[in-house]
Amino acid sequence: MINPKQVRIGTRNSALALYQARAVERQLNQLGIETQIVEVSSEGDLDLVTPLYEMGIQGIFTKSLDSALLQSTIDIAVHSAKDIPTKLAKGLTLNAVLERASHYDCLVLPKDQGSLDGVQDCIIATSSLRRKSQWLYKHPHHRIENLRGNIQTRLKKLDQSTWQGAIFAQAAIERMEISSHHYITLDWMLPSPAQGAIAIVCCKDDNQAIEICTNINHHQTNLCITAERDFLATLHGGCSVPIAAHAEIQQDQLFFRGNIFSLDSKHKCEVELSFDLGQATVAGTLAAQEILRLGGEDIIKTFRPAF
Repeated sequence: MINPKQVRIGTRNSALALYQARAVERQLNQLGIETQIVEVSSEGDLDLVTPLYEMGIQGIFTKSLDSALLQSTIDIAVHSAKDIPTKLAKGLTLNAVLERASHYDCLVLPKDQGSLDGVQDCIIATSSLRRKSQWLYKHPHHRIENLRGNIQTRLKKLDQSTWQGAIFAQAAIERMEISSHHYITLDWMLPSPAQGAIAIVCCKDDNQAIEICTNINHHQTNLCITAERDFLATLHGGCSVPIAAHAEIQQDQLFFRGNIFSLDSKHKCEVELSFDLGQATVAGTLAAQEILRLGGEDIIKTFRPAF
């Protein structure tokens, strides 16, 4: 239960995670609520070698904070919304999100490199199976190398490598105000569900935390990322399956795009749908059912032996 005089905000201890925690802190402070940031290390931060899709578990970046919430050592946990598994730990709820930043991925080039002009055989770095699949579908002659770590670590590895670029979430680059490297927005690449949004998780029975966080919830962003997460949940996907989704609201309509790729990056199934806002709460589920009907089920079957 929250101390009414102070809210303890749990966060991973990377620079980006702390930025996100402070963004939540600022909004709570504006409501007159005192805060304390509590840093917690995660398993995903400790293993910087294994590709995320090979680690075989969901919630790799959230488990430590889940434990801290359930043990009442923090009151709320702040995450990148895309890192939160669709099935939360028992007793927890995703209660609020801040207004979404850029949902795009971007290709960051090595320092002092301004473009890919003239480069024939590219080596691109990413640990994301989703990014790998979409990149190789578009550029089948390129190679992909694994890249893990926080933003600073990945940029350093990029500069020390022979790679032509590395894929990052554009929101992360912008939030960290990275000006040392040129980047190219990948507007053709569909993002991870909920990418670009900052989310707050708390205990289901902590009514005070829920009430406080509801005051800073951005309703439209919440509708969109809920649809994207429902799409992912219906397809039973995590970081071990290359699933992408993006929803946005325009003129009282929710526009939804989603796709899934085969493991060899040669085949994809995709949907583009629009829904009245009255259907927003079921949009992600309906989109997933449609992509399964269009052939997504056959692609997903090829992943099941690995689960």
